[in-house]
Amino acid sequence: MKLQAIILAAGAGTRMKSKLPKVLHKVCGESMLQHVIHAADQANIKECVVVVGHGAEEVKNSLTENIKTAMQKERLGTGHAVMMAYDQLITEGTVLILNGDGPLITEETLKELVVYHQKEKYSATVLTADLENPYGYGRIVRGVDRELVKIVEEKDASEEQKSIKEINSGLYCFDAKALREALPRITKENAQGEYYLTDALSIIAAMGKSIGVYKTKDYEDIMAVNSKSQLAQVETIMRRRIAEKHMEEGVTIIHPSHTYIEKKVQIGRDTIIYPGAVLSGTTMIGEDCVIGGNTRIEDAKIGDAVTIHDSTIIKSTVGEHTTIGPYAYLRPGSNIGKHVKIGDFVEVKNSTIGDYSKASHLAYIGDAEVGAHVNIGCGVVFVNYDGKNKHKAVVHDHAFIGSNSNLIAPVVVEEHGYVASGSTITKSVEKGALAIARSHQQNKAGWVQRKGLLKTKEE
Repeated sequence: MKLQAIILAAGAGTRMKSKLPKVLHKVCGESMLQHVIHAADQANIKECVVVVGHGAEEVKNSLTENIKTAMQKERLGTGHAVMMAYDQLITEGTVLILNGDGPLITEETLKELVVYHQKEKYSATVLTADLENPYGYGRIVRGVDRELVKIVEEKDASEEQKSIKEINSGLYCFDAKALREALPRITKENAQGEYYLTDALSIIAAMGKSIGVYKTKDYEDIMAVNSKSQLAQVETIMRRRIAEKHMEEGVTIIHPSHTYIEKKVQIGRDTIIYPGAVLSGTTMIGEDCVIGGNTRIEDAKIGDAVTIHDSTIIKSTVGEHTTIGPYAYLRPGSNIGKHVKIGDFVEVKNSTIGDYSKASHLAYIGDAEVGAHVNIGCGVVFVNYDGKNKHKAVVHDHAFIGSNSNLIAPVVVEEHGYVASGSTITKSVEKGALAIARSHQQNKAGWVQRKGLLKTKEE
């Protein structure tokens, strides 16, 4: 049976107090809307129609080409929003109504809802949950046999109805034919003067068709975001869920609530994540790694048994058994080999460093190709920029670059080439040669006294 999702994403979100459309605010690295689309896709709902309104162009631009959209120019309620997608509704099958500001909905809950709806052959099914504080939500009014009688919105509810804990999540399953028949018959005769989608349920029931109620046990799934405070609450829940999933797969997270891991990040088992780590984007971390506190890794691939201390790695790769940091910075385009040491305050940018090489501290390696078993001393700078263009330096296997040296690119240090400490290299160094490029030392006796710079004890 065909499945379709109509995702409501037209609201202005005035309580967010933001120029950004509400559904585009991010939770763990992805927009709220993308989380909902992803959950639908994982629940085998391959056709999505997003109803846009406020910030329509921004929202459209955030979507992939396979996602359809419908425009709601006037925001006249949830029923009106679905009406705007009427021409794109499937004629047969099951239609889910989802909220673009509800990023915690899971594929499991959506699958359970669809299975229940189809198995019981309902024409419409409402997803509900029990809340201790149901303020602001529509209440589920049941009859003596626990069947659904109606859904009453907060502003239309009596005091007795407001005491009901079971609330409408705003998520539904509809038989496509029943929904297409009910939508044109919704009116706005209510306190809000809006077209309520809940009225479609009453209309379908009046047609003699059955309405189901499916109560989820996890109320978090249906949480919607209407303020920055609620955005933070949802972020906390999703971070906890992500951490729990990794821990179930064998990752050790020392302090989950003080660790930030985005949804697409992959981590191998027996890797240890220390507090303060920020792992984002499409980062992939291998097994048996140690990710130290205050480390940031974004869109990077980290091999097995890598240790990273207090460092930043962006859009780069690190081979197995390599050590990074503390306070190292791997900028985009860095490709670090196996068994490499990138030490304290070393910056690497758009460079390749071969296996078993090391730059232990205080070096800048930019636009370079460094071979295997190379030693880069303290204070070495690969001078890659002439003010207009970037140039490449190549250091071959087993070379040794002495401390406080400058390699003025373009330049090549051949295999087993040595650069003496304090040298500024502007010409290629031949295989097995020692390059010394510094002025001869001169000691001028008595110079300090002649300049009147000699200090007495009284001074």
